[in-house]
Amino acid sequence: MSSILTNNGAMVALQTLKMVNKNLGQTQTAIATGKDVATAKDNSAVWAISKVMESDVKSFNAIKDSLALGESTVAVARNASETVTDLLIQVQEKVVAAQEDNVERDKINADITALKDQINSVVDAAQFNGLNLVKGGSGAKILASLDRDSSGGVTPSSITVSAADLSTGGYTAADVFTGSDGVTTDVADAFGFALDANGGSTDAGSIVIADPGSLSAGDSFTIRLGDIEATYTVKAGDLGAGSAPEELIAVGLKSAIEASGANVTVAYDPGSNAAQLDITNDGADSLQISGQYANAGSGGLSALSSISVTSKSDAAAALGTISGLIDTAIDASAAFGSTQNRIETQKEFISNLSDSFKSGIGSLVDANLEETSARLQALQVQQQLATQSLSIANQAPQSILSLFR
Repeated sequence: MSSILTNNGAMVALQTLKMVNKNLGQTQTAIATGKDVATAKDNSAVWAISKVMESDVKSFNAIKDSLALGESTVAVARNASETVTDLLIQVQEKVVAAQEDNVERDKINADITALKDQINSVVDAAQFNGLNLVKGGSGAKILASLDRDSSGGVTPSSITVSAADLSTGGYTAADVFTGSDGVTTDVADAFGFALDANGGSTDAGSIVIADPGSLSAGDSFTIRLGDIEATYTVKAGDLGAGSAPEELIAVGLKSAIEASGANVTVAYDPGSNAAQLDITNDGADSLQISGQYANAGSGGLSALSSISVTSKSDAAAALGTISGLIDTAIDASAAFGSTQNRIETQKEFISNLSDSFKSGIGSLVDANLEETSARLQALQVQQQLATQSLSIANQAPQSILSLFR
């Protein structure tokens, strides 16, 4: 039945054209964005999963930065501990050489002192971004991954890096020094004052070595006179029963100052004050004098401070000490090397895991462009046919006019 009021063919053709246009729009969007699921309305479940995975990928990028920072920090510590190991081996060579009778022990001891200073410099400089793993401390934790469970909960996991104390000691707050320029007195573990040029009103001063009651072998007393430094390191024999540590230290420090070449006169009168050194500036310029007391502390290499080869007995004792110190440095190097290798492995794993996540996200939301291109061609043909069909259907009522002619 034909009707000029209701054109069923046109309605069917119009619905078909609407559906084709809708599909064509979706296909064109997929081509433009490269995604089959670009928004939550395209497929809410898949879109939600992809967003969670994308957030994890961004987190992995932050983790890679954390691992890179941790790796660099551990690498610095490993290099430092390996360098310290090499320097300790050189100290051992010097100690072994000092076992002979016909050697110049003072020169060998001077070489050992220089190596000690170099070890301290290496340990002090072995920091990365302010963190030094070879100078005490509690180590560090490096963010290694984010673990997501089946319920969506996220838990961070870390790689713990243990510090290795390769320091030779730290400073104590005990008041073991008294420094005076004749006008003011400074009592502390460190002090400083200035002396006038020779003939000035305050061209003489004094230093008193107090006994804090907790001295140990390896503690050091250092006096800096202008650019010249003199140091005396406490030996086990200085602390023997019946001895006066402050007197022995004063005598040793006096000898060190006189041997340093500083243009001063050091007077010592054990009868009036067994712990006091009186210093007179013999130079034509004023002289800055400072003092520092360093405690051997509990550093991993604290025993290094007490190593001396000035006598045959000292050299024999040093031989046993240096062997243990080398073992300490080797253990630290091995531990840092193992940790660095673990961090490198984790960093590579995180990089591969991030790539896998990206591939997974792509398989969920990315458009298959070959298939989409073929669909586009088919839909364009369907659109043309639907348009033609609608045009034909709209012309059908025209045939009714022929019945009335």
